[in-house]
Amino acid sequence: MADDRVLRELVSAALRQDDDAARELVAALYPLVAKLVRAHRPARSAEEDLCQMIFIKVMQKLSQFSGKVPLEHWVSRVAINTCINQIQAEKARPELREADLSEEQAAVVQNLAATTDELAPDQRFASRELVDHLMLALKPAERLVMDLLYLQQRSVAEIQEITGWSRALVKVRAFRARQKMKKRMAIMTARETNES
Repeated sequence: MADDRVLRELVSAALRQDDDAARELVAALYPLVAKLVRAHRPARSAEEDLCQMIFIKVMQKLSQFSGKVPLEHWVSRVAINTCINQIQAEKARPELREADLSEEQAAVVQNLAATTDELAPDQRFASRELVDHLMLALKPAERLVMDLLYLQQRSVAEIQEITGWSRALVKVRAFRARQKMKKRMAIMTARETNES
């Protein structure tokens, strides 16, 4: 790692739009950033992509570097905060993978990918589990609407009464939830079709 004086000179030059200095700065800081990303990287994020995202933020905020702390500390904070934000984003939108499914649920997905026939009685339970699995990715309000509307077969008016939401809000939440579930199911069936 270059000493702090050299890094500060590179920062000053980079702020003056010196592309070579910016490249040298990235090269000098890359080992630190890569090490932090490996330690804090969320599961679905590629290391290189996350490093690039961090360096974009560093360059965008370089003018905010006050010099009160060593540059490595400041870059470390940007890197760790970026990793934490990425982890939170992935938790908010979890990916549904076939590996997360039971054998029965995977069989239902295979059946849906291959045919439009009715499910066999032994696959109905697995399909219910699959629906529950798909619903885990929904927001709590969307999950509630889907449960009341489709699983408990309540009317929109009954859901309004239970939740206190307007008719339009119930319908919008149900629509958004259906779209999210369809999208996740399409991704799963596409993967299954591609693997076959």
